Amino acid sequence: MPVADLILEGVKLMLLGMGTVFTFLMLLVVAMAGMSRLARILEPPATHAVESLQTPTVAGSQEDRDLVAVISAAIRHYRAKTR
Repeated sequence: MPVADLILEGVKLMLLGMGTVFTFLMLLVVAMAGMSRLARILEPPATHAVESLQTPTVAGSQEDRDLVAVISAAIRHYRAKTR
């Protein structure tokens, strides 16, 4: 077989493979879109609870303040050491 025939056969095979993959992916996209549409139809609409915009205030104990101070000191020490 001449080289030109082999290259032509390779191109044909490549196009057949690419066409097969493209067709499969398009079927997959259509199936996913259909399932998404079906899920939106079957699922009841969600009700969203309104959350308050106020931030909760918690009275911090002395132990919490000490813990925050220790953690802050450890972070400062680590940052000073790594620079």
